[in-house]
Amino acid sequence: MPKKRPCALLALLASGVMLLTGCRSVSSGDGGAAFAPDESCRLVVYTSHKREVYWPIIKEFEERTGIWVEIVEGGTNEILNRIAREAGSPAADVMFGGGVESLESYKDCFTPYRCSEADSIQPRYRAPDDLWIPFSSLPVVLIYNAKLIDPGQVTGWADLFDARFRGKIAFADPGKSGSGFTGLVTLLEAVEGNQEDVLRAFADALANRQLDSSGLVLTTVAEGSNLVGVTLEETALQRIAAGDDIVLIYPDDGTSCVPDGNALVKGAAHKDNAQLFLDFTVSHDVQQMLAERFYRRSVRADVEPAANLAVQEDILLIDYDVAWASRNHDSILTSWIFCLGAEGTP
Repeated sequence: MPKKRPCALLALLASGVMLLTGCRSVSSGDGGAAFAPDESCRLVVYTSHKREVYWPIIKEFEERTGIWVEIVEGGTNEILNRIAREAGSPAADVMFGGGVESLESYKDCFTPYRCSEADSIQPRYRAPDDLWIPFSSLPVVLIYNAKLIDPGQVTGWADLFDARFRGKIAFADPGKSGSGFTGLVTLLEAVEGNQEDVLRAFADALANRQLDSSGLVLTTVAEGSNLVGVTLEETALQRIAAGDDIVLIYPDDGTSCVPDGNALVKGAAHKDNAQLFLDFTVSHDVQQMLAERFYRRSVRADVEPAANLAVQEDILLIDYDVAWASRNHDSILTSWIFCLGAEGTP
């Protein structure tokens, strides 16, 4: 675990000033730059995680290290595109979140780093070249509205092509959402047939419409404007726990369990602090927090999954090829846009 550093004193002094003035830290997102410490005690994190996931981790990291963290939020592809645009003068130090196939497709933007507890990570989740560090394991699942769909009507990917669901499927734009892209590749792997034919048939099942964000998948299914949806296990379980009347299923024709990850931005201005943060994300404490609070599956071998998660061995998993998905990222999206047609979200 990261140890207290000299800049912890600066962070504590800044916190005292903020308590007196009513200001909050940069990491809270409202620009407390006037109180920012020296550059040696700073870290800039770009993240595609929702606040409820990243904030407890960032807060704990700041408290343990005294490092001042600035957060920039956005969708996975939005953030990755920004990192690519800033490559000549990087503003970010760390990419925190995003499917690892998406990180792989932007490999020129990152510097490999072997984290301090790499040996505790399950081998199946490790990057062979340490380009990224896995954060959590996220099965792709299907959901349906419990009030409008009877049990057994949706059991797998094949059901999405049934005419009764046409135009009533919630799916996030894979050009914006990392989980949307993972879901699309999972469908391609699970459904038999030529890739272009499957993409075309799925676009037709969507009635050439998709959603701007992954969060809308859950919202539209819960409210009944869509009947079924494609999302991640963690997100679905969170919404079910919050009272949404939806049902989660693991497709009986197979699904994926791909990790999301973190990566060190090439040319990071605060490289040492970035490496400390990357170490922290896979520490036992943080990984245990994932299992206990976020319905996420740890990538460590010494952290047991939460009791309310399905046993992974009981889930039929496809052979999701991260390297193939990364190499073909742009061509898959190009084909998808073409199949979706002019009415789909560009």
